Amino acid sequence: MTRILLVEDHEEIWDFLSRRLKRRGHDVILAHDGREGVDKTRRERPEVVLLDMNLPVMDGWTAARTLKADPETAGVPLIALTAHAMSGDRDKALEAGCDDYHPKPIDFSRLLSQIDAALASAS
Repeated sequence: MTRILLVEDHEEIWDFLSRRLKRRGHDVILAHDGREGVDKTRRERPEVVLLDMNLPVMDGWTAARTLKADPETAGVPLIALTAHAMSGDRDKALEAGCDDYHPKPIDFSRLLSQIDAALASAS
């Protein structure tokens, strides 16, 4: 069972994603802002973090940089999720430390492939 931390502030999205991921056998941990996402990554040790980039308290860009700067969490794969898929966003997410990028609306089968690829590269 893979532990996935979903950092997302929109209830419809975290509800949809967490239910679908759990049905696939994943253990899903939720955080609703960037600060909580950083704290739960440190405490819960997920194998992958799905990180919305537009979050309250601490945005996803700052959360990604914070996690990658910490030796304890630097190796955790981060997949950026964003509804504002504008040109340059993918590069900006990768520069912030994300390992991959997924634009919203979520293409669930593609996201599962990205999670599998992140897990494979982390091991």
